[in-house]
Amino acid sequence: MTVRTDTHGPVGHLVIDRPEVANAFDGPTVRALHGGLDALVADPAVRVIVLRSVGKAFSAGADLAWMRRMGEAGFDENLADAAALAALLAAVDRSPKPVVARVQGASMAGATGLVAAADVAIASEAAVFAVTEVRLGLVPAVISPYLVRAMGLRQTRRLALTAERFDAETAAVLGLVHGAVPAEELDARVDAVVADFLKASPAALAAAKDLFRTVAPLPGDDLIADTARRIAERRMSLDAREGLAAFFAKRPPDWSL
Repeated sequence: MTVRTDTHGPVGHLVIDRPEVANAFDGPTVRALHGGLDALVADPAVRVIVLRSVGKAFSAGADLAWMRRMGEAGFDENLADAAALAALLAAVDRSPKPVVARVQGASMAGATGLVAAADVAIASEAAVFAVTEVRLGLVPAVISPYLVRAMGLRQTRRLALTAERFDAETAAVLGLVHGAVPAEELDARVDAVVADFLKASPAALAAAKDLFRTVAPLPGDDLIADTARRIAERRMSLDAREGLAAFFAKRPPDWSL
């Protein structure tokens, strides 16, 4: 089981459980995350959702072995796979119930999109982040609207173009996460955020989320579809195939200086 849901009273936990691959997500994992989220949203007993994972890493982002296989697939299959991730991010963003991301370790590439789509994100000081797609010949397409909303266009563009790593404290300053705490305090801080949500009217929380989507609409269905198309096209490019081949061969890609 790559994803599971656990409920503790009014709190539902959506858990990525693939520690053997640093909780990277492939197509089945993305679909399982979306299904688990839908189940928690539909559960009338659940009022707050905590997105978390098992092991040292929050998530390495897309499973590169899966991405390599998808690079050999046709456009329609790649588009469907990219659209599934885009739909998951939209579902997190549009959830009528607050979603809290608990980030205990590395959150790379596509996983930063999950963090940015959540209502609140709390990270351990041990966490590290990066938007690494360009180093593999790809682009951070479906996650880009959420990163721009969280960090602004200028900071997101810098981080996406340099693909540099940044720590949890920097992520907090930039707005990607709402707090960076010592590892031993992570659960207590997440619990405090959950407790704040449980003091609020569930209907009012849902209405407030809807309000902010109206005030700052992002992203709409057309943008979601466009970003899925862009990454599907890049996956099939010669640069992406070279980037992924170089990664698995543990060598620099042919464009690296």
